[in-house]
Amino acid sequence: MSRLSEVLDRLAATIETRKGGDPTASYTAKLLNDPALAAKKLGEEAVETVIAAVAQGPDALAAESADLLYHWLALMAASGVSLDAVAEKLEAREGTSGIAEKASRKS
Repeated sequence: MSRLSEVLDRLAATIETRKGGDPTASYTAKLLNDPALAAKKLGEEAVETVIAAVAQGPDALAAESADLLYHWLALMAASGVSLDAVAEKLEAREGTSGIAEKASRKS
């Protein structure tokens, strides 16, 4: 298991503990209480990650990627989408060319 997957597992578990928490006391609880806000914040972090990738260097990219992953995990939890459901989708695509997989979605 990679270090990243271990950290993401711990972070996802922490996010789960914030469900039902006080949104005025916890940023994570605030995101979990409002999936639209969580989605908006994920979008903002995605843009910041792209900017870091093209203009700010590796350290900024790593920092923005951390923010992106946190907000993605929060959105999944806020939306009731399990990480296992995401894993299932990825597993179904294993061994398929990215070009072929994308073409199969055009219907």
